[in-house]
Amino acid sequence: MSKSTSGNYFEDFRVGQEFRHAVPRTITTGDVALYSALYGMRFSIQSSDAFAQSVGLDRAPLDNLLLFHVIFGKTVPDISLNAVANLGYSDCRILRQAYPGDSFTARSEIIGLRENSNGKTGIVYVRSTGYNQLGQEVLTFIRWVMVNKRHEAAPTPDAVVPQTPPSVAPQRLVVPEGIRFEDYDAAIAGSPYGFDDYRIGERVDHVDGMTIEEAEHQVATRLYQNTAKGHFDARLQRSSRFGRRIVYGGHIISLARSLSFNGLANAATVLAINSGRHVNPAAAGDTVYCWS
Repeated sequence: MSKSTSGNYFEDFRVGQEFRHAVPRTITTGDVALYSALYGMRFSIQSSDAFAQSVGLDRAPLDNLLLFHVIFGKTVPDISLNAVANLGYSDCRILRQAYPGDSFTARSEIIGLRENSNGKTGIVYVRSTGYNQLGQEVLTFIRWVMVNKRHEAAPTPDAVVPQTPPSVAPQRLVVPEGIRFEDYDAAIAGSPYGFDDYRIGERVDHVDGMTIEEAEHQVATRLYQNTAKGHFDARLQRSSRFGRRIVYGGHIISLARSLSFNGLANAATVLAINSGRHVNPAAAGDTVYCWS
C-alpha cells in the first residue's frame, strides 16, 4: 500500500465534507522579514513595534495578507493540490490580530460543487477558517477553485453553487481590539491623505510596477507551505493548458497591496477582502501594476 498521496481530484469531493488540515505553523519574525523582503511592504503599523504601540497595539502585528497566505497554504494539500487554477474569493474577514510567535491551523468545509462542461474539471467551493494556538478563529474566507478530474468518466454529484456575498457588510468587520488613531502620525507613516481625502469612484493610480521573478514567487509560495503542482513542477506544467508554471494568485494580491502604498500609505490594516477573481494567469517575467 502506498504511503504517499496524490491529493484529491474533483470526483473525491462532496458537499458538506470537512477537512482538518495539516500541518500547524508558527509564524516567526524571520518569516515576517522574508515576507517584507519579497514584497517590499512599508505600512507603518506592520513595520514598527513603536508605531504599533503608538496606536494602542502591543507590538507590530503580522501583515494580514501573510496570515491569509499561511492559512490558504494549509488548505492546498486537501483542496487544490490538483487544481488547474484558483478562480476567486469572497467574504474574507480578519477576525483577530495575529503576532509573530502565534501558531495556526486551518479547517475547511466543501460548500459547493459544479462539474465543467468539458467533463475534465470541476469547480470546488470551499469555506476555510484559520485558528490560533488558543483555538480562536483568526480568519475566514470562501474560495472557488478549478480542480482536475482523475477520470473523465467518473460520476459526479449534482451541481450545488452557493450564493456568495458580493461584499462584506460593515457591521461584520472586526476592528482590532485596542487600536486607536488619536496619536497616529501621518507624516511618519508616509502620506498626508486620510479617510476624508478619498471619494467613492475616485481612481488612484499607484504608478509603480514590479516584475515577477521565478525564484521570488516560488520562495514566497514555499513560505506559505503551498504545495500546488502548478507553481513548481515545470516538467508537468509543459503539458498543461498554460504550458508553464503559473504564479500563486495570492502572490499577485500581496504585490498589489505593496504597490498600493504609493497613494494609500495610511490604509493601516486589512479588515476584509470583499470579493475578487483571478481573471488571468501570471508567470515569471510579467510586470504587475495596480490601481484602486
